[in-house]
Amino acid sequence: MTGRTGLPALLAGLVLFLTAPGTGAAADVEPWRDKEKAIVIDAYEMNEIDWPVMLTDKRIAGFISKASDGLPESFDCKGEHDGDTVAHCKTMWRKYAVSRELYETRRLLARAHGLLWGAYHLARPGNPVDQANHFLDYARPRPDELMVLDIEAIDPKKFMSLEDAQVFAGHIRARTGRYPVLYTNHSTARHIAANRHKYRILSRLPLWYARYKPGIRKVFPMGNWDNYALWQFSAAANCNKRRCPYRVKGTLNDIDVNVAPMDRATLTKIWAFGDLLPEKPFENGKMPLDDVMTASIARGAAADEPKSLPVKAVAASYAGLLASAEATVVVRNPAPASPAAAAAAAPAAAAAPAAPPQMADSRVSSAPTAAPTLATP
Repeated sequence: MTGRTGLPALLAGLVLFLTAPGTGAAADVEPWRDKEKAIVIDAYEMNEIDWPVMLTDKRIAGFISKASDGLPESFDCKGEHDGDTVAHCKTMWRKYAVSRELYETRRLLARAHGLLWGAYHLARPGNPVDQANHFLDYARPRPDELMVLDIEAIDPKKFMSLEDAQVFAGHIRARTGRYPVLYTNHSTARHIAANRHKYRILSRLPLWYARYKPGIRKVFPMGNWDNYALWQFSAAANCNKRRCPYRVKGTLNDIDVNVAPMDRATLTKIWAFGDLLPEKPFENGKMPLDDVMTASIARGAAADEPKSLPVKAVAASYAGLLASAEATVVVRNPAPASPAAAAAAAPAAAAAPAAPPQMADSRVSSAPTAAPTLATP
């Protein structure tokens, strides 16, 4: 597991910046024209880049590369492989091997020239835990590198569902100690914000916002998001030979370009992100239950564990949020102890306080949890 990289002071600065009133309004019309604002480009394996030329643009502060895509490719093209022909299976594996090497080469070049580095996972239908593991195995993110969950749209037939996306984000947190940033478009972000009681992880991930318009007046605040972390404002959709919001030297018109609502020095300090944004109060003042964020404790004890003894457990939810709980496990009709064991236990039993009455089922009593308060079922 990689350690957390955000110092308390840097985290406080990030939260203050992204939640300060007016930060969105100050950068909602062509902020890329402000030369103090940092520029970040993102690319996938088919984007052509002339690195010596691209690096002459000193406003470029970071490079985010596509890493994994859905579930990992099959290493063995024999037998079942999702209906692919053997030839196609081998082609996809070769493509994967080439893109993996390209990823490492680009990371080496970017970091060697002082660029911030990040990686994103294109989320597809399929097991979200396997996809999270695939992303970490592919990208091998370092503690100072950005991690991104890419949700292209609300279409569970083509892309990961929002419910699975929460599991993905939680598993990344469980393995690395950090949450990823969320990349998505306006309609998806608006849906998440409007249903933040259902998506209490996604709605608090720093937002990499994709919208190809010169202005985004009155977009923020949106749910828990008072501002964007990055704004993808230029891509093949709105950049051609005649007109383009921002041309990156050494690249073609299809390169994606992003602006940060801060200068390079500030972006460098908070680049790894990793923490959830503050959750705004709900209208009724009560925090709703969320199955993904709710810690659970298995009822009962393993066969080889001591019976009828208090058991302290720390329960980690699938989302990676920690909760503490105390459980007293009592077995109905326990087997009688041997005479020797009973004699040995007699002095201890006499000195011990009276045990609670036996119960038909295990009893779980919740202990205080770290904020936000998480209920245990």
